[in-house]
Amino acid sequence: MKGRQRMFIIDAMSRTPVYEQLIEQVETMVLTGVMKAGDKMPSVRSLSGELSINPNTIQKAYAELDRKGLIASVPGKGSFISENAMDIVGNDKREQAADLKDIIGEMKLAGVAKQEIMKIIEEVYG
Repeated sequence: MKGRQRMFIIDAMSRTPVYEQLIEQVETMVLTGVMKAGDKMPSVRSLSGELSINPNTIQKAYAELDRKGLIASVPGKGSFISENAMDIVGNDKREQAADLKDIIGEMKLAGVAKQEIMKIIEEVYG
């Protein structure tokens, strides 16, 4: 691990399961361009050692990433970010718009002004 920055950071105090934290971090790295199509994922063994996490937990995250189509496993070579990972993650995030609409509706009922919500949106899109 000397000489390179840690790619994944696990919050042991989080209520989010470790495997889900790994999945979310891969999705974020794909969206931000940190990881691109064809990039090799760390091996289960190396990531397990680096993060001091049970290899079965890492394998569970990799299996879910593979199921979603974000990574492709090549026997004997490892796992790689898939060619269409960016599209898959982008579409998943677009589908969350319905959840956002519900949240905004709840905020409206709670008395949060439209201007406050618009200010938050402007901050994000800056």
